This record gives sequence, structure tokens and C-alpha cells, in this order.
Amino acid sequence: MPDHSADYLAGAPSRTLHPPPPSSSSSSSIRKSPSAAPSSPLPCQSGGKKVIVGPYEVGRLLGCGAFAKVYHARHTGTGQSVALKVLSKHKLLRSGLAGNVRREICAMRRLCHPNILRLLDVLASRSRIYLVLELAKGGELFSRLTGRGRLTEDLARPIFHQLLSAVAYAHVHGVFHRDLKPENLLLLDDSAHPRLKVSDFGLAAIADQLLVLPHRHLPDRSPPLFRTICGTPAYVAPEVLSCRPYDAAKADLWSCGVVLFVLVAGYLPFNDPNLMALYRKICRAEFRCPRWVSPDLRRLLGRLLDPDPAGRISAAEIVHEPWFRKGLDADRFASVTRPHRHDLDGRIASKIGDSGSEEDRDGDLNAFDLIALSPSLDLSGFFAGLELATPLPWRERFISGDSAEEILARVEAAAAGEEGMTVRRLGKEGRAGAALEGPAGELVVLVVLRRLNRELVMVEMETGVGDGNGDFLRERLRPALGGSVGVTDIRGSGSTGSEPDLVLFDEPDESSSTSSS
Repeated sequence: MPDHSADYLAGAPSRTLHPPPPSSSSSSSIRKSPSAAPSSPLPCQSGGKKVIVGPYEVGRLLGCGAFAKVYHARHTGTGQSVALKVLSKHKLLRSGLAGNVRREICAMRRLCHPNILRLLDVLASRSRIYLVLELAKGGELFSRLTGRGRLTEDLARPIFHQLLSAVAYAHVHGVFHRDLKPENLLLLDDSAHPRLKVSDFGLAAIADQLLVLPHRHLPDRSPPLFRTICGTPAYVAPEVLSCRPYDAAKADLWSCGVVLFVLVAGYLPFNDPNLMALYRKICRAEFRCPRWVSPDLRRLLGRLLDPDPAGRISAAEIVHEPWFRKGLDADRFASVTRPHRHDLDGRIASKIGDSGSEEDRDGDLNAFDLIALSPSLDLSGFFAGLELATPLPWRERFISGDSAEEILARVEAAAAGEEGMTVRRLGKEGRAGAALEGPAGELVVLVVLRRLNRELVMVEMETGVGDGNGDFLRERLRPALGGSVGVTDIRGSGSTGSEPDLVLFDEPDESSSTSSS
């Protein structure tokens, strides 16, 4: 089956900015979208009657793409206004784009950030899929630019703050957008300083799901590499065009640089009526900043639009740029770009325990506890296809004759050799542990120690979400602990759980739904 990743346009097609470049350079996707008439109207839409989809009453049409229509809708119980994105199953299956819908749902359910459009619910009927999305009443950032022209740096800066915050947060959670442009950036309202919402994750890549190259060994914590050529030509990074494996995080930052240029200049940095000439300009980074751009911003744009991804500025480095730091609430920016802290702490609490009596926490394991830890009683595999947002961890258990303090000291020594990794000690002597966290606060490995008797301790190690965590556990942490008396359980999930089968296509009734909460 051919790869149609670049054909998927969920919302309105890409359009041009003034001065208007030819349509071949900015208004088409890299691979031309197959000609398709707009999807058929909803039942009774043309008869003037109310259209009810699950608990939502469908209203006016907001936008239309090749494979989807977006309607204003209202929850009949709460009155909440939402955007209802309607996709035709038949067209998605015929064009081979069902995988894009799976990725969009997977990516949006994984992310919860004030500057990322929220997926509220997923409904399905025999012929359609309905994505219930947060309503952004301000429309596209593109429309704001075409109406007002370029923005001053003081107006562009808070917009770019929000964009980078959303992108950095998505990257921490293993989601890479790969089609960032003003058409995919929505505004929550029509105010002078609206909140930005990143939307349209149909071309997103998910790190623990895809393409670390099988023929090439990557060291621990190396970025995942992708091959799919996708995006919008004027915004796509040069390494994506090179047909070689690329770091999607660096490609997203290039697109952020193009968006920032458009905000302050009012036109695209790369433009040519000939598509191949456009690609040559992109690969050489041939652009010129307008004279009104300040030196600090000129420097930042030069580092964002560096054709060498290895030399391109990272999200962490952008935060220290003088232009970016003006008006930035650094503490809030750092807090919203970290992983879901409550999810991480909840997972730790479920293992270590933060409630209950002292006897429950500190007592030795008994026979019933050991039976419950048997792999044959672990039912998580039954739910691998249903849990979109949390891949199954790699887990290993063994028995050690060392004390808890000695084991935790070895854990800290192993983590000390990893750049940016920190160790949080948890619990008490009878049921203790440590959380190994990466530079962005993400969980790398959770180590739990439970006492069997005065001489023996059971050690359980479990990875967090992220590429390379399993390698770190097996190749670095496990050998450092040593002293195994007997192995009780060694288990790898074998499934990431991040892209299950799209069971929504099999829903028989108009009112069937799958909640995204």
C-alpha cells in the first residue's frame, strides 16, 4: 500500500501569504492530495432538522477539507460548545489514510497542554468517525495575519512563547507534529492577546511507535529517527527533503522558525514559482530578514533556520535567547513543558504507596503477595490495544541479598553516568524505591524494593515512556545492581500500546462512542 502520509489534510488546505507566492510552492502538500469531493452532509443536514450525534447537537459548518468537515456543535446536557470533526470511513479506507486518523487520535489523547487543542471525545457510526474537539473561536492564526499583515515583535513574541511551549511539551511526550504552519495554529478567541492552540496532528509521528532504524544501533537517549516525507513545502525542514532519516524534533523547530519569520515579516522566507527551486533555497537556507527585524531576533531566526539539524538550536537553548526571554515567565514555561507530573506521581504512589497503615507499607512480602506477582496473573496484555496514551513498560524483577541502602546507592551511581538524569528516593525501608528522571522530568526507570525477610529483598524495575529506557535498564542499570539470588520474573511488553487497531470502524450504531478520558 502506498504511503499517503503527506496527503492527509484534516482542515482547510494550505493557503498563501502576501505577497502571494505561486500555488505550487505553498498551497499544496509535498505529495498532491487526491482529488476528492467534500464528504456528504450529515443525515437531515439539508432538511433543516436538528442533527444529533451522540450527546451533541450539530450546528453550522466551520470548515471543509478533502477528507473531513468541521461543524460547530453543542452538548445537549451541559450546553458546552465544541468543534465536531466528521470524517468519512469510506474515503479514509479507500485512500489508505486510516493510519493518519489513528495517529491523530493517539497523539491528541496523549497530550494535555494549554496551547494544544484538546480532544474531548471520539464517536463513531457505520459510515463516519466524529472527533469532538475544543472550540477555538478565534479561527486560524493565518486569518489573523492576512487581516492585519505582519505583527510587531512585541505581539509576535507571546505567540511564539506559546508555540514553543506546546511543541516542547509534545516532544517530551514523544509526539512530533511535522506540519506546523499558521493554518494549523488556532486562536481561542478574538482578543488582542489570544491563547494559541496547536491543532491537526494527522501527520504526527510518535516516538515509541515508529521508526528507530532497525539496521542501525542508536545509543541510549538518542532521538528517534523518521523517514516519511511529509508537511507543507514552504515550512518543511531541509533534512526532511533529503530522503534520509531525520530527527522530527529538529524538523519541528525549523517549522517554528518559518512561522516566527512569517509573524514578523508578513511573508514566507522561502518562495519560488518552481517547486525544485524552492527546495534548493530551503536546503541552502537562502533567506533574508527584513530591515525592521531586531538583531536579537535576527540571530534567533538564523539559529532556527540552520540547514544543518546538528547545529540548529534546540528548544532548551531557545529559552536562553535574549529575544525569547523578554516577557517570559520562565517558571511557568518550565512547568507546562514538563511531563504530566500528576500521572508520574500517581504511578509512583501506586508502586511505593503513600497511604495506609505503617504495617501495610513496611511489612514483609507474604505468599499471597508473591502469587499476585506471577506473570500468569498479569492481565495488562489484554488491554494493550485499548490504552492509547500509555505504552506497556519493560519490567524486570529479581531477588537480592544486598540491603536496600546498598541497592539504592548503586542505582544512584548508575544514574550519575547519564547526562541530566536525577534520582528521587522514595518510601521507607520495608517498601522503598527510587525514581530515575530525565532532563525534562520524565520517568526513565522506577525501582521498587520490597523486603522478603531480613536477608532478602525483591527488586522490581519498570521503565517509563520513552525511547531507550529499556536499553538503559537492561544494559546499564541491571548489571550495576548485580547480586541476583534468583530471577522471579523477566518480562518485556512486546507492544508499545500506542497505536492499536482502529476499532471505531466496527462500531455498529450511530450513538456508539469511545470516551477519550
